[in-house]
Amino acid sequence: MKNLDNITMNKWLELLIGLVLLVGMILVGWASSAYAWTLFGKNLNFLNAAWILLKGAVFWMVVLIGLILVILGISDLKE
Repeated sequence: MKNLDNITMNKWLELLIGLVLLVGMILVGWASSAYAWTLFGKNLNFLNAAWILLKGAVFWMVVLIGLILVILGISDLKE
C-alpha cells in the first residue's frame, strides 16, 4: 500500500479546478432560474435555494459573532 501523505496536487491544477467549479455552479444557478427546469413536476431553481441558504448562513453567522462577543465580554469582566 502506498503512503498517501506524499500526494500533493499541483497549485495550478487546484486553481483551474476551483475556477471551473465556481463558474460552472454560477452558470447552473443562472440557467436554472432563467429557464424552467422541472423534474417530476418540481421546479429546480437552484438560484433561489442558494439565496435562501445564504440568508440563513448570514443570520447564524451574526448570531454566533454576537454570542462570541458576549462570552469574551464576560471573560474580560472576570479578570
